[in-house]
Amino acid sequence: MNRLRLCFNSLANVKSVNYESCRHVKRWVYPTLEEINRRRKRLPPQPEPKRSAFIEWNRDAELYAFNQRLSENFETEKLNQALTHRSYIIREEDKQRQMGIKDPKLEIQHNEDFIKKGREITSKVVKNYLNKYLPRVPEPGIIAFHEYLMSQEILATASLHLGTKDIILSSEHPVKEETLAKTFLALVAALAESVTNDHASVFVQDFLIVGLATKDLREIWQPSEPFDMLNSIVSVEKNTFVEPRIIGHAGKNTLLSAYQIAVYSNKQFLGSGFGQTIKEAKNVAAMNALCRMFGLIDSSQPLRFDQTVNLSV
Repeated sequence: MNRLRLCFNSLANVKSVNYESCRHVKRWVYPTLEEINRRRKRLPPQPEPKRSAFIEWNRDAELYAFNQRLSENFETEKLNQALTHRSYIIREEDKQRQMGIKDPKLEIQHNEDFIKKGREITSKVVKNYLNKYLPRVPEPGIIAFHEYLMSQEILATASLHLGTKDIILSSEHPVKEETLAKTFLALVAALAESVTNDHASVFVQDFLIVGLATKDLREIWQPSEPFDMLNSIVSVEKNTFVEPRIIGHAGKNTLLSAYQIAVYSNKQFLGSGFGQTIKEAKNVAAMNALCRMFGLIDSSQPLRFDQTVNLSV
């Protein structure tokens, strides 16, 4: 009797098995998928599918989602104009001529004017930001940083990250880097006309200038003669000259020689650097001292992106 009771207790403690979670994959699924993948690899490179050619494509919904995703207040007409390039209008007019329409007219405006205005606004915002948060950097450095941010590659990257690639109206597919860069500038102008110029400056700061946070600024700009620049700056500010000193060397008179040089001004340490020759080490030390003065080294205070830049400055 006790054995029977133990058997019933053990059966009562057995947990139920859920057979609904089993996938029951048939044996033919894996070989079929493997064969499909093998045939796909044999095909030549396929063109990138055009998102607007899909059946479920809805441009109005895409524009609304784009506006909401960025939490901006673009006017729908201006946003559509900013995303429409002249090449798209020319292509559509050619299609109408081929269909027999002698004088095709499209009630669509291209973004050429927006591109010009957006370039002016973006350039002014970038210059004001650099002058405000990098006040000790000389004019050549400001120009180098400005040209970097206004380059086609950086503008196109910012536009691509906004998600404009699929909603741009252009005759080319896939969209070229130049078209992406112009689209970003057109969006800046469209936002300035939809809201205000100051709001557009925040847009530029949030999506373009913020790229400097992940970039070593010393890779963007390095003076050709850093020691001469350091000497001129110190002579003006402290009325003295820079004195380089060898503070270490190894492998002298060999192919693997190394020198460590420090630069001083009025017995005050400014910076140090290494090099295979004395001249190279002196320039590296001068560049290190300049980066300390301009706030470009890793331990410097990071750039501020939480404050607005006034366009009137």
